Amino acid sequence: MAKNNKSMQMASIAGAADSMASKDAGKSSAKPSGKPSRFESRVQQDAGLSHDIFFKVVEACPVAISITDLKANILYANPAFSLVTGYAESDVIGKSESVLSNQTTPSLVYSTLWGRLQQKKPWVGVMVNRRKDDSLYIAELMAAPVTDDEDNTTQYLGMHRDVTDMHQLQRQVANQKKLIEAVVNAGPSAVVLLDEDGKVVLDNLCYKTLAADMGSEPIVAIMAAIEEQTGKKFSFKDSTNLDFEGLEVNLKIGNFRQRWFSCFGTSISIEDDAIDTFFSNQTRHYSMVIIRDVTNLRRRQEEARLHALKELVAEEEYIQGMRETYQAAIHQLEKPVNMMSAAVTMLEKRAAGRGGNLTNTGSDENYDATPGENDAVLEAMKMALSAGSEALERLIRLAPERRPMPKVSVNINQIIREVISICADKISAFGVEFSWHPAFKLPHLVGYETRLRSMFKQLVENAVEAMNFDSIANRQLEIFSRFDNKFVTIEIIDTGVGLPAGTTAQLFEPFFSTKHSQEKCRGIGLPMVHEIINEHTGMITIERNDAATSQSDPGQLNHSQPDQDGSGYANDSVRVSGHGCRVTIHLPLANGVS
Repeated sequence: MAKNNKSMQMASIAGAADSMASKDAGKSSAKPSGKPSRFESRVQQDAGLSHDIFFKVVEACPVAISITDLKANILYANPAFSLVTGYAESDVIGKSESVLSNQTTPSLVYSTLWGRLQQKKPWVGVMVNRRKDDSLYIAELMAAPVTDDEDNTTQYLGMHRDVTDMHQLQRQVANQKKLIEAVVNAGPSAVVLLDEDGKVVLDNLCYKTLAADMGSEPIVAIMAAIEEQTGKKFSFKDSTNLDFEGLEVNLKIGNFRQRWFSCFGTSISIEDDAIDTFFSNQTRHYSMVIIRDVTNLRRRQEEARLHALKELVAEEEYIQGMRETYQAAIHQLEKPVNMMSAAVTMLEKRAAGRGGNLTNTGSDENYDATPGENDAVLEAMKMALSAGSEALERLIRLAPERRPMPKVSVNINQIIREVISICADKISAFGVEFSWHPAFKLPHLVGYETRLRSMFKQLVENAVEAMNFDSIANRQLEIFSRFDNKFVTIEIIDTGVGLPAGTTAQLFEPFFSTKHSQEKCRGIGLPMVHEIINEHTGMITIERNDAATSQSDPGQLNHSQPDQDGSGYANDSVRVSGHGCRVTIHLPLANGVS
């Protein structure tokens, strides 16, 4: 087939050359009698294809065609040549092809061109040409040798076309691609483009960096996290399925570091560039996902939130501490006031008995003072009782009221995480080895979030401070959460000094503390812990780590706990140890919080 094409090409060139020679020299184009040429043989075989037909074909060809002698002097130029170069046929006949040269094409290009022609091989390449009006254009040139029957080169054929617009378009596309890649690579977000099979077809530098950090394809983990979060299965084949905005997911990447990502997804439809779809309107779907690392932002937000929580807890502790102080003062004042009230009652009865019977019956032992003296003592006792009662009432009025708080759905695991973060500095400073074992799925309960947070903070700080002694080398703190038959259960276990013997009944009394008097005692204290537990109709148990050897103390608490069948409540007990404590809290889901 290639040989036939070459024969047809040679025939066209020969026909055009013969016609031009007859036109310019006034000579007949007929060859001397003898053996017919390859061109003549071919024409004879293809009836109807005369010299004139081939000449007209070359004349009508939209590609600029020129035929030169062996010194590159132009012998023929078709009309398309004039349209491309601006030179009329009469301007170039007999002149060198170099009339089109702009002298900016590298000499290596010309050396390669002539080298191929001398080897009797065609050359295809690009060079910069100059038109007659001095304007420049880029020419895509094909040059080939024309040979005779003995395979001697007789002329050169040149065919070229103006590809300036195509070149500029290609450069614009390439430059735009570079600019877009530079902009996308310079952005702080990872960008990835996926085909209908979910395969990555384009990504940026940030995405490649993320892939290196993860050691795998990030989009796989990202999409899995998004599907788990939304409960929706995404399909890359559906052009409307992958639209989402601002979905945040967190992944553990390298050394179990948690990183947060904000993800945006959109679908892109383009026309299919396959050859078999040239005359049909078919589209291909791509999915673009933008992944923005918001880890630092989330950390700053978490730090701000934690700071706000610390302030909220501190305020709550301050108010609870004030309430505890007032309640302790009221508790201490009630005793003498009650004693004075009893004394006044007794004196009034004595005075009433003396007034009803003015005659001394001889029971002098009941009257060791004169009536006047008894009246004075009674009056003084009444004044003291009045002053004490007034002070007691004033304390009750001045005691800070518990701030009203709404009942909300509380995630106990989240509360404990926040408490751990708040107490992290103290845990670290005291050299405590901490471990947290949350239940994988823990149902929410209805309660007072701030009070529960303050309560757990107090219990954690108590456990940490109980291990801050030189004699304790093994300092371990463990926290567990689980769900037990309609109860959320939390265990706080430490290896501290435990509680002194005989202190069980006093644990929840106001102002009672096992700490030395020199130690600063801050926080809400166990009485407030007791109060918060009661607010949630829960129960608290304090026992030694080895439950088998713990001693039960019936205590004097009014906690409630389920009975053996879980249907009712019974009085709770507090168990203490001398070496470490296990604090167990049970909070019911339906707690009837008031």
